[in-house]
Amino acid sequence: MFRCTGLLGPNGKRCEAKRDTALSGRFRMNEALPPVFSPGSLATSRRMSACCPGCGGESTQRICPHCHSQLPVHFGRVDSRLIALIGAKGTGKTIYMTVLLHELMHSVGRRFDAAVVGSDDHTRSEFSKRYEEMLYRQNVLPATTVPGQAELRRPLVFKVSLDRSGLFGTRDRHTITSFFDTAGEDLITKQSVDLNVRYLRSADGIILLLDPLQMRGARAAARPGVRLPDSDAKTDHPVNVLARVTEVLYEAHGRGPNRRLEIPVAVAMSKIDALRDGFAAGSPLLREPPADQPVFDQADSLAVHDHVRALLHEWEGEQIDQIMRKHYASYRYFGLSSLGDSPTADNRVDPRGIHPYRVADPFLWLLSRLNALPSTKG
Repeated sequence: MFRCTGLLGPNGKRCEAKRDTALSGRFRMNEALPPVFSPGSLATSRRMSACCPGCGGESTQRICPHCHSQLPVHFGRVDSRLIALIGAKGTGKTIYMTVLLHELMHSVGRRFDAAVVGSDDHTRSEFSKRYEEMLYRQNVLPATTVPGQAELRRPLVFKVSLDRSGLFGTRDRHTITSFFDTAGEDLITKQSVDLNVRYLRSADGIILLLDPLQMRGARAAARPGVRLPDSDAKTDHPVNVLARVTEVLYEAHGRGPNRRLEIPVAVAMSKIDALRDGFAAGSPLLREPPADQPVFDQADSLAVHDHVRALLHEWEGEQIDQIMRKHYASYRYFGLSSLGDSPTADNRVDPRGIHPYRVADPFLWLLSRLNALPSTKG
């Protein structure tokens, strides 16, 4: 659908601005806006403009017919990928999402000659003022995401533009990616998963963030002085979170019990910096990832995958590996650190600054699986 521009039309009329009940009901946005209209029965997602039946003016403001949010400029003409970021309470999802997007815009963007920009005004304003400002300029960790308000949270939508070589030379490849920040408490019960993580049904790829410090074996191996996560009624074991998400995906995709889920899942162990002192010499999690070529290095990623799988068994998390092997056709393990070190006692970034480690690996692997990024053979 389209939204009228609100300007004076060629017929001398101007459409009246009113409160949009769809935006108000879903996101509590109550400002007066020009009306929404349908371009008719021939409308498609590739149509870029339409004439308002009220004022006769042409509009290019395309909107979602359900929630009335403005759509990205090239929606329908370029690949559109929904990346679902999920995890239990305390895994650091909001911090990870902020650091990942910051890295994609800077160091990772330079490596792949990629342009990563917000696709709408909401994303550009929200990410800069709320996420980056707090973490990178105020050095304060964001507050815990409030549970049970999925209807009030809007996804952050970015366009990733990369060079791709083909038979007819090099051309830009554009991919629209969406990130939705859920509260960890939204994964406590299967009912809350169904209600608050409905977007899993439309996801093209999933980043499942798990905190190894919530596993008994890893807690014992943590570096002395590391603040361990609390264990309360709102904190659940990573195995239970994975089991509930798996059930929802089976229901959403109509898969039988003997068929594996085909959606690619990146299982990322966060806060790996707290455990690195115990890794054996030569561990792939003690070296920097390859950064000399603009491709995803499968050999390095598989080495990390095998090492994390072995660590899961040491950390008493072997059930996670069993679930992944039995129910998923495409998955990969990762180890990362969003901040590079533990935060201070007053929930601030370490005075030495933010030094992320391998935060982009899960996202780059998903892009390679979705044919949006070149990779080595592995």
